[in-house]
Amino acid sequence: MHDRRRIERSGITWQSPIVSNQHTMKGVTYMLLDAHDITYAYGAGKPALTDVHLQVSSGEIHGLIGPNGSGKSTLMKLISNLLHSKKGDIQISGHEHQSLAARTSLMYLASNDYLPEFLTGLEYLRFIHSLYKEKVDENAVAEYFKRYQMTGRQHDLMEDYSHGMRKKTQLIAALLLRRPLTLIDETLNGIDIDAIYTFERDMRTLRDEGCGILLCSHDFALLERCADRVTFLHRGVVLEDDTTDALIERFGTLDAMVRKTVDEIEGDL
Repeated sequence: MHDRRRIERSGITWQSPIVSNQHTMKGVTYMLLDAHDITYAYGAGKPALTDVHLQVSSGEIHGLIGPNGSGKSTLMKLISNLLHSKKGDIQISGHEHQSLAARTSLMYLASNDYLPEFLTGLEYLRFIHSLYKEKVDENAVAEYFKRYQMTGRQHDLMEDYSHGMRKKTQLIAALLLRRPLTLIDETLNGIDIDAIYTFERDMRTLRDEGCGILLCSHDFALLERCADRVTFLHRGVVLEDDTTDALIERFGTLDAMVRKTVDEIEGDL
């Protein structure tokens, strides 16, 4: 990993309150997500996705980028079984994506912050854990809330949480559960810069444990720092899919790649 993709935050060290995951296989690389020939349309309209192929390996942070309306969220919802495609195949950890084994192998973080306001942060985390038939570690919850500058607020109702606090609570849920595959759909939007840097370090820890992360973001600088691979969607079609280093070597920056590729397409119309 090049130095430019490291975060230097002097004076800060962190030991994750959860250091292992029974679902991961440290030191072994295997395919966590294998989606191919995915085509989807809303109703009788133009396809939102056309013959999309996407793979995420264990121990990989995989960036997903594209303009608004390019199909990123649609793809993530298909992978998460929130939408159903009539064409294509999706395998998660070797299981058909609609199976229980697949659904308990992943966690999807949406772009919105619609969390139940009548629950405290801790109650929400207990509920999310119950969906996976797991018990929440309240000591770990306290540590993560402190780490994300929300000390003690896990006991407050989420109706009193700011937008950023709700987003950070979603991230904490993913860090606590540590699924083999985590889908992050622009969940980092709206949180403070310190929390973003903190989550970058936490994502790297997940990657080092063998987890896979599909990170949808418009923050190209973030992806240049931490993503191992990037897929570029435009109008529902994959235009680029390569290692981050290879894309930067070809285009200079991810922003330059998007601008150049889109300009070429628009010029051909």
